[in-house]
Amino acid sequence: MSSGNLFKATVNEYLEGLPRNVQSKLYEAPATCLSIFRLLPPMAKFYIMSMLFNEQSVALRDLDRWCKPSAKKLQYESLKRLKSLHLIEDDKLANHIQLNKTFRQNFRDCLTGSQDSNAFGTLCVAVDKHKVDIAFLDTFASSKWETILHFMVGTESTATPSKSVLSLLRSGGLMEGHASSLKITNTGFQFLLQDVNVQIWTLLLQYLNLTQELNMDPVDVLNFLFMLGSLELGKSYMVSSLSATQVSMLADLRDYGLVYQRSDSSGRFYPTRLATTLTSDSAALKTPSMALEQTLQTTDENDNPQPTEAPSSSQGSIIVETNFKIYSYSNSPLEIAILNLFVHLRTRFANMVCGQITRESIRKALYNGITADQIIKFLETHAHPQMQLLAKEKLDKKIEFDASHNINTAGGAPQSKGSDSNVQQHKLEILPPNIVDQIKLWQLELDRIQTFDGYLFKDFSTQQEFEILSNYASEVGVLIWSDKTKKKFFITEGGLDQVKNYANRKFK
Repeated sequence: MSSGNLFKATVNEYLEGLPRNVQSKLYEAPATCLSIFRLLPPMAKFYIMSMLFNEQSVALRDLDRWCKPSAKKLQYESLKRLKSLHLIEDDKLANHIQLNKTFRQNFRDCLTGSQDSNAFGTLCVAVDKHKVDIAFLDTFASSKWETILHFMVGTESTATPSKSVLSLLRSGGLMEGHASSLKITNTGFQFLLQDVNVQIWTLLLQYLNLTQELNMDPVDVLNFLFMLGSLELGKSYMVSSLSATQVSMLADLRDYGLVYQRSDSSGRFYPTRLATTLTSDSAALKTPSMALEQTLQTTDENDNPQPTEAPSSSQGSIIVETNFKIYSYSNSPLEIAILNLFVHLRTRFANMVCGQITRESIRKALYNGITADQIIKFLETHAHPQMQLLAKEKLDKKIEFDASHNINTAGGAPQSKGSDSNVQQHKLEILPPNIVDQIKLWQLELDRIQTFDGYLFKDFSTQQEFEILSNYASEVGVLIWSDKTKKKFFITEGGLDQVKNYANRKFK
């Protein structure tokens, strides 16, 4: 799962677990409606936009016609997400649904500009006599966030975060022990390899759990977080437009680097990039020592990706060879500490560390909760520019060869070098394929047996009835196992209602 999808899934799981009355209160805020819409999968967004200006209920069989038969799995997942968030409700008529009325009205007002004037905060009209620009906010946010990450990996001479941050690290299971001797846990190891948006939401969701113990309104807290994700970077907003709960949150959010406020008594606050990207797929920060960069390429005047010439502190620094040796041209204590989680480091120089990926080092990382995909993603993201350049050249040669081969065999018109059809056939392989395959195989050694909770369907009257239902379960992605001879199949626990409703409609 990509990092963008991961942080969305994490937030959505929390929202789905909220009581229905809390969800309904959330939908009364236009900014929250917009943020929740951004967190939904594409097909769920399509259904909402299709029903947003339609006051009538929609038949379920009409929804089947809105998507291709091959997209039934996406349709099932989207409808499941919308129902769990109570964004769609069952109509009194059988097999009909309609959009949540509160959400429809406020989201419609948000899109048409009819919301209240302070729904997205109140901009400060007066000019701040102290210059605060985007570069200053990025520096402030990265400093705060780096302090937390360096403290987790135990970097020497690192400032200790505030008590509220330490409380979140302990309660979230990222660190354990007494306040004076905190140590990182297995969950904390996995936390370090995540994207910055996932890390932020991990702490914020734990913060939401603590607010209930402090008798803070979770709806008020969530609305403020979602509103921050819709504010404009570099602009200041008035504190007077916030509720008492939201004002008390500013001090905690300053410790996380989400907002900047000159002092507790200041009448304005600035959202940082960490806040404005809370519900976005965009990278939150790119700093020299955070090891959190999303892209390591520059672009030319035509917006085409171009690898950089020489590595610097803010670019990729890792070289992976086919013999499993790794070289990292970095002196960042944080990046070296993260490498040590899954690499057997052997030599360290002033500006470089050398090591090797071994079965034991990967298994140690797997036991700590780090997955093979996370390790591969980390190595690809922080690959040396020269590795990216070689990978791009190899991909161009494959595309060019296939294009010329198609011309010679079919006599067709030549395709452009970067056509979509060719790009879909080939993938940019930054890491050596044998390294990627071996890391995945080492993970499979630990995942030989898997257990699933679900339901077994059997005793079908005809073979045709079995095949129709089992094929449908496979299309929507809930089928785990099937046996045509015995006419039995097993589905996931969450797919029972979907298969039952389909059977009732099909065999009625």
